[in-house]
Amino acid sequence: MEFKDYYQILGVDENADLKEIKKAYRKLALKFHPDMNAEAGAEEKLKQVAEAYEVLKDDIKRAEYNDIKRYGLGANQGFEAPPGWQPSGEFASGNSSSSADFSDFFNSLFSGGKSGYKDSGQQEPDFFKGSDLDMEVPIFLEESVAGVTKTLEYLVPVFDGRHIQQIKKSIKVKIPQGIADGERMRVKGQGAPSQVIPDKKATNSGTIDDQKALDGDLFLHIHLVPHPLFDIQGINLLLTVPLFPWEAVLGTKMEVPTLNGKIILNIPPNSRSGNKLRVKGKGLKIKNSQGDLLATIKIDIPPSTTSETQKLWEQLAEVEQYNPRKDWSNES
Repeated sequence: MEFKDYYQILGVDENADLKEIKKAYRKLALKFHPDMNAEAGAEEKLKQVAEAYEVLKDDIKRAEYNDIKRYGLGANQGFEAPPGWQPSGEFASGNSSSSADFSDFFNSLFSGGKSGYKDSGQQEPDFFKGSDLDMEVPIFLEESVAGVTKTLEYLVPVFDGRHIQQIKKSIKVKIPQGIADGERMRVKGQGAPSQVIPDKKATNSGTIDDQKALDGDLFLHIHLVPHPLFDIQGINLLLTVPLFPWEAVLGTKMEVPTLNGKIILNIPPNSRSGNKLRVKGKGLKIKNSQGDLLATIKIDIPPSTTSETQKLWEQLAEVEQYNPRKDWSNES
């Protein structure tokens, strides 16, 4: 399989800190997001960027990846994990964000080679009951708001009477509108098949006990992919709105994005950096609750000035009497 260089995908140095990694992710996610880029292959690139960010944003995952990266770079004919390699961090306990939407490389390293599922281990298996399976499913915020039908592929352990084989399975699942990050969905009967032992096939009535001869269930753990523009605070969405100084002072009306289209936001005069404007009903909808959009003002200045704008700034400096440092002590 192909080795994934997550640092190269995000375009950051191996010593990059979390702030640099997050900045690179947001820039690329915005570039390849379906709402911003209709070119062929953009969605696939966005998945690669999301996968890279999923690993590098987390200290434990990143450390595990760095360990394996030194081995992977030496593979010339496709990557294979070192013999006997097992993750020593959270992956060993089955808590990784593996997914059918992530690559085989990701799943082979961070989910024990199980392509996004694990035996839940939450119950003692019934004699005829198949095992329950778990899968992490990443979705976009837009998909959470509108609902989406996803095709999921995963491996199912099937006992053929002598050996357990991993069989690929594909199903379509409807993710309901308003599902939240961290929620768990149960897909009944889509786990491992029931295992009926030959000498136990018949009961006294000559039929299989229907309550025992059951397939396991598939549990989907929903993971919201970080958005290039919005952060999440409960059911509210957070958006940073950059303004020129004169826009903040004079006030303005401007288009701002939401998850279901653009709206006109009224910026009142004398808005200060850090002020928050609440837009009702433009956040996430979770069951019977509707969140809001919180737009935070951020004052920005042009990166350079012309001779004309320089004179205007100087004139302003001469006439403006406001002192932002008036509360500072005069004592030396």
